[in-house]
Amino acid sequence: IEYQPEETTNDAPRRQLDSHEEKYFEEEEEENENRPPMNIVLFYADDWRHDTLGAAGNPVVETPVLDALAEEGVRFTENCVTTSICWVSRATLYSGQYLARHHFEMLGRGRTVTLPNGTRIEMKFETPQNETIYSILKEKGNYVVGHAGKLGLWVELDRKLNFDFFVDDDGWHWRLIGKRLWHITEKNTADALRFLMTKPKNRPFFLNVAYFATHAVDGDKRQYLPQNASMSMYENSTIPVPEDTYHKLPYFFVNSPYNEGRTRWRWRFDTYDKHQSMMKNYYRMASEVDTSVGIILKHLETKGELNNTLIIFTTDNGNFHAEHGLADKWYPHQESIRVPLIISDPRMSKRFKGTVNSEFTLNIDLAATILGAAGLDPLESMMGRDMSLLYRKGGLSGPASSQSRRKASTLTEKRRFPEPAADGNGRYHSGSKDAWRTEFFYEHPMHTNRDYIPASEALVRKDFKYFYWPNFQYEQLFDLRNDPQEMNDLYNSTNPFHQEKLKEMRRRFLELKLLAHSDLSIIL
Repeated sequence: IEYQPEETTNDAPRRQLDSHEEKYFEEEEEENENRPPMNIVLFYADDWRHDTLGAAGNPVVETPVLDALAEEGVRFTENCVTTSICWVSRATLYSGQYLARHHFEMLGRGRTVTLPNGTRIEMKFETPQNETIYSILKEKGNYVVGHAGKLGLWVELDRKLNFDFFVDDDGWHWRLIGKRLWHITEKNTADALRFLMTKPKNRPFFLNVAYFATHAVDGDKRQYLPQNASMSMYENSTIPVPEDTYHKLPYFFVNSPYNEGRTRWRWRFDTYDKHQSMMKNYYRMASEVDTSVGIILKHLETKGELNNTLIIFTTDNGNFHAEHGLADKWYPHQESIRVPLIISDPRMSKRFKGTVNSEFTLNIDLAATILGAAGLDPLESMMGRDMSLLYRKGGLSGPASSQSRRKASTLTEKRRFPEPAADGNGRYHSGSKDAWRTEFFYEHPMHTNRDYIPASEALVRKDFKYFYWPNFQYEQLFDLRNDPQEMNDLYNSTNPFHQEKLKEMRRRFLELKLLAHSDLSIIL
């Protein structure tokens, strides 16, 4: 069984709304202005790429609850992360910032780096604790704040400042707790329900159900350990096996016996039977998360809270399932950076329910979206944008008069959009008041040493992608329209168009990289 990537073009000009549509969206927004403060539930899974969903066309995995959620809301087909690794993505979720700004580069306290001017700085989570989405919702929004599952920072957050309810579970699939043997997804579900059943009834709430699934247990040769009740799933399925194209990767992959992506490929995928077994267990764990989401949504429905609750499902990073001869994540390839995003929002215009959206939404947008749902502005230091602009009041094509009636704060007014790329006739940009971004900068630091996980960066667009590998000063260029699997590097192409595209993207890449590393109040 094979399936093709979804068609995700969004280049058509936006249609102007007629007077009847404008009036409809005005009335719809009036209803939203009178709505009581919304509850917010974030379902945040791990190591789960964009197409591990039945709704995304995957012919094997069973995710009926998430598929149904997509029918009630919007599924974003080009949602990406700005750094594809667990702890950096979580720091980005909590701060609304690129790694370049929050600096939580490595585990724990991070590492010390020396700048060109000789200054030594310690790379650690530098966002003040009163500027995380948890503390802002709790202190400024009067929300009851709960976290159930993987925090992923390995730094101590001030519990009183950030949480009313906090349980951190990470790194295991099965554990004996007291007299009961728990599976981690069962425990995530039970803890989420405990928060929902014990929270105060007179205040809105925010809950992050942060699943450890579908992350493997590092160090356990079995990798994925589903619940016993799931083991009959996928018994008769055949999982597609990608061709091993590791030899087509840059020389520093091929020549290194220590590349961690290749090492983990050997753990999971180096034989047909191993690939089948690993992927079936991976899909079983995804289906278990789907079941958990259904249990929690059913509880909200039973309590009469679902209709006033923003629901978001997304994940921290993608995952190679043997594509490019790799396993896990880290690198700028599509399998690694594209992750699912489904949003069901009580404020959503009816015309958008059950639709897909192919704009470049990013994990830096989650903080602004969550705060916006609580009636709060993003901080000046945050770098993302409220995604409800894409499905409320006619979307970005809606009339200016129907945009939020809440007066823009000074902080919001200070955040600016960068200038579009000099080439491309304004087609490539980070967004504007009336348009969503059409490109973004990607970054991932070196982990341990350059042979283990080399640093990688990219400029990502829907037509072309530019890779830069800083440890080796190595560039690549891919034509995503004609080569969506990123197999044919065009760096050495003699085609004048490719040569000019490489120069243009290199220039723009450096511009966006400098902006990401700046302290400017910008939206990227």
